[in-house]
Amino acid sequence: MDLPAAPWSQVRRMARHVGRSLGPALGLTTPALVRHPVWQAGGADGGGTGVVVTPGFAGADASMGMLRRWLARRGYTPTGAGLGINVGCTEELVDRLERRVGEHAERTEGPVVLVGHSRGGMLARIVAVRRPDLVRGLAMLGSPVLDPLDAGGLAAMVLPAVLRLSELGVRGLVDGDCLTGPCRAAAAHGLAAPLPVPAVSIYSRDDGVVGWRSCQDPEAEWVEVGSSHTGMGTDPAVYAALAPRLAAWVAS
Repeated sequence: MDLPAAPWSQVRRMARHVGRSLGPALGLTTPALVRHPVWQAGGADGGGTGVVVTPGFAGADASMGMLRRWLARRGYTPTGAGLGINVGCTEELVDRLERRVGEHAERTEGPVVLVGHSRGGMLARIVAVRRPDLVRGLAMLGSPVLDPLDAGGLAAMVLPAVLRLSELGVRGLVDGDCLTGPCRAAAAHGLAAPLPVPAVSIYSRDDGVVGWRSCQDPEAEWVEVGSSHTGMGTDPAVYAALAPRLAAWVAS
């Protein structure tokens, strides 16, 4: 029996979001970023301060490479999260990210800034709650901290596949415990706890992957941009929002 066709409005909306997501994934938005004044400005705002940049779900450090380059241009000392592909158990990834943050804080001789995209922002928030002594400030880009499962588009298709692989015995992936068990409970605490560091949550109503209302962390400042979800790593508006906030955290 044939399945009912999706409404045309839904098909058009999905096609639009897929189209907007492909550009950043293929590097097509990078030229516009490097021509933008927010990239050209450069400067020494960072004063060598460390920044740990964490990619989103199913992403690797390479996906946030342009952001790290921009941070270096502004005088920060950025590093990736070193998590490999971000598809593992939340509790395990938080432990690994906490170690990375501690190592980078020691290397740069002071607390660091955490910048995380999507799930990466959620992991970074939990670390900030656990170890505020290591963190100057927290920037979350399209991170649905109020409802981690508020996701659609490609993420909604990838997650069930990852869970199935975990059930089949593939190690190092998100499993059912991350969604319903003690791991979920620990993550929920870290996402709801008061933030002991300054924070900003950057979100978009045109995200297309996560619900923008779920990104409105009551413990953070809210900044709205017009980016797609994958586009946040190269959207000049995101960089323009980050620049003064990171500089203020360093100066405080």
